[in-house]
Amino acid sequence: HDALPISQHSVALSWAASDSPGVVGYHVYRGLQPGPPFTEFTRLTASPIDETTYTDTSVSAGIAYYYVATAVDGHGKESTFSNQVSAVIPNP
Repeated sequence: HDALPISQHSVALSWAASDSPGVVGYHVYRGLQPGPPFTEFTRLTASPIDETTYTDTSVSAGIAYYYVATAVDGHGKESTFSNQVSAVIPNP
């Protein structure tokens, strides 16, 4: 039996670099309901990333996701949340 190919969806995010001094990276958060508040959002980045792009490959078809990012300084302090963006994953 041949396995059916699984449609692999992903969401490519990008944002403008922070112009705040001392920023060392960014965290990306994802939620299933729009915020604010963003307390139900899950952080996708284990540690701050230094790129201003992120690709989320752990998305499922037919679901809407909401994303925000924060800038992180050298002391680990995070900025306020960025503007929220949404992505609706199509059904295969």
